[in-house]
Amino acid sequence: MKRIRRLLAALLLACALPLLAQSHRPQPYTWHNVQIVGGGFVSGIVFDPTVSGLAWARTDIGGAYRWDDAAHRWLPLLDWLGAKDLNLMGVASIAIDPSDPNRLYLACGTYTAANAPNGAILRSADRGRTFHITHVPFKFGANEDGRGNGERLAVDPRDGRILYVGTRHAGLWRSTDRGVTWTHVGSFPDVTEPAKSTTPTQTSGDGIVFVQFVPSPSERRTGARTQTIYAGVSLMNRPNLFVSTDAGATWKPVPGAPTEYRPTRSALASDGTLYIAYGNAPGPSRMSSGAVWKLDTHTGAWTDITPERPGPGKEFGYAAIAVDAHHPGTVLASTYDHYFGSGENIFRSTDAGKTWKPLFSGPHAGVFDDSLAPYVKPTPIHWLFDIAIDPTDPNHAIFTTGYGGRETHDLSAADRNQPTHWSLLGPGIEESVGLALESPAEGAPLVSAIGDYGGFVHWDLDRSPEAGSSAPPRFGNTTGLASAALQPNILVRVGISAEHKIGANISCSLDSGRTWQPTPHDPQPNSHAGTIAVSADGATWVWTPEHEAPSVTRDRGATWTPVQGLPADTRVLADPRDPRAFYAFSLFQRKLYRSTDAAAHFDAENFTLQNAPPESHAARGDIRGGQDQLYATPGRSGDLWIAAFDGLWHAASAATHDAAGSIPFTRLPDVQQIQAFGFGKAAPGQSYPAVYLAGTIAGQSGVFRSDDQARSWIRINDNQHQWGLILQITGDPRVHGRVYVGTHGRGILFGDPDRR
Repeated sequence: MKRIRRLLAALLLACALPLLAQSHRPQPYTWHNVQIVGGGFVSGIVFDPTVSGLAWARTDIGGAYRWDDAAHRWLPLLDWLGAKDLNLMGVASIAIDPSDPNRLYLACGTYTAANAPNGAILRSADRGRTFHITHVPFKFGANEDGRGNGERLAVDPRDGRILYVGTRHAGLWRSTDRGVTWTHVGSFPDVTEPAKSTTPTQTSGDGIVFVQFVPSPSERRTGARTQTIYAGVSLMNRPNLFVSTDAGATWKPVPGAPTEYRPTRSALASDGTLYIAYGNAPGPSRMSSGAVWKLDTHTGAWTDITPERPGPGKEFGYAAIAVDAHHPGTVLASTYDHYFGSGENIFRSTDAGKTWKPLFSGPHAGVFDDSLAPYVKPTPIHWLFDIAIDPTDPNHAIFTTGYGGRETHDLSAADRNQPTHWSLLGPGIEESVGLALESPAEGAPLVSAIGDYGGFVHWDLDRSPEAGSSAPPRFGNTTGLASAALQPNILVRVGISAEHKIGANISCSLDSGRTWQPTPHDPQPNSHAGTIAVSADGATWVWTPEHEAPSVTRDRGATWTPVQGLPADTRVLADPRDPRAFYAFSLFQRKLYRSTDAAAHFDAENFTLQNAPPESHAARGDIRGGQDQLYATPGRSGDLWIAAFDGLWHAASAATHDAAGSIPFTRLPDVQQIQAFGFGKAAPGQSYPAVYLAGTIAGQSGVFRSDDQARSWIRINDNQHQWGLILQITGDPRVHGRVYVGTHGRGILFGDPDRR
């Protein structure tokens, strides 16, 4: 996912076009997620302390969710954020007001790099149905190391006007007006950490990872502002836990706190005991050591209660900690990087950490139900960074993972030496990244390539596929996907093997994705990722592996031959009608490459972009974002489109040349920016395919459909359905109006015209 994060960082500023008044007639659409379930890192879970069935979840790039107990599903809260607010789809922390279940606060901001926008605090007084935004002068880093730590944002349980938020690089901040305005807490110690990363998406340090209010019994009685506040900082070998006993006016290190590890999470018991999990890295980077300690906040006494000790040959740390709201001695703690033996574990104690029982190993190991998302079955529990016990039901607990999360409703079974039962976190959370979408003319309606979990063949859009992404060879990232236009049962995908095996980075299906087979050979020993093109008859494949020149096979990978006439890293596409025709292009060099001999050789021809504004990126030949690609119109030979970052051009025939010998591409009016581009079934009475575009047209951002070759457009989404950054779009060739949208963090969605 590093490449995806780099792409996102590059697009954060580029996507910031103003949202102007709507200038296109809209068509109401009904939108649903294509069911994968999970698919990404749920980095935190928060239960309301008093309202049964009310819970919140945050993700690193896919927004936040509220549990709808009546509908029995998670509801997305930030789908109204568009590309210009993409940075806010990463949620670094959640805070609720313990005295008002309607109030919700989100600390949003995905990266802390210099070119990333500052973060914001989103404030809701109606459980996330609507929000107000306070932009803040610092950044959060919701998709950086330490993103599973927390919670950095907290509300004073005695006075809901008071909030604190800990940052990575800007210290501690306080609000006294329910998050509307914020001031820096200058008395908090300098916790700057030296730079440890040179990646473009992250600067140094993980900063303040949790803020914990600890009301005294007298404060509970009087309702006074909480005087005692703790703040944990991701530091090692120096003070990393600080306390204020005067409502945040002054701060000092907590005596006796362990400093050989970094704090990751804390949990406060009703008797005043503060439980803290520690690891020697913030995670989800690797940990090799860690511990669990508790602090008696009344006496200042520390106790080491580590359930299982790391050591030589079994290096791991601890990430999550939780306590039963009504039984202060009932505690859960999770390992991290415990990838030996039985794998990650959660330990349970009912005597405040004196003794522990493992929940996932031993004679009464937990039972896991993967039926909601079968792709999870071969995936070990990983990135277990938060646990929450339902304050209204001590048998109900949730833990988070890199594929969503799991929950149990029989937690106390462990006390009777019986296994606990864990199902996947309920439906609604969809956090996958759509890297390629294919809707063939026959077979399954949708085949997808996604980040981290390979991809899916959806025969039923409302169910996570039975085979999931585990169909061998199993991929981690799938980066390229293509079907044969005239033989749509033939599919080929390329990516990165989940087992990191050389020679397992391409596979094909001859039965519409029901089964997949690896190829006998690859072009080079380390060929991986990149893009793939499949001829209209399925007989010729052209693979451009990452950082390699394109290669062609005509025997399903038994032999490969370097393509002549194309530079390295050149994306190739097949003509939808002529099995021997292939195309590629270079926007920078103004070259269209064409092959008429089944990709053996490509010849370069000049092309012109008519009416390209001189100041545009297309005119200068700049490559921006994820667009600047060549597309071939389904069902037509030589009918090509160039979807540039800031314009759309069309050539009805690649064989047509102007007086200068160049292929002219005609500019379509009003298209100002393109995030994604694709085709679908023609409208009734029309022969030309529908055209779909995510981007900005005449000042209006949105998702659009054209039924007249892009001469006019219909906006098909609305301001409540924007989903941050859209990476892919394609229509269904069998159903006019149906469209599939692949997002950066909100999964894959499909929309149908609202025909009511």
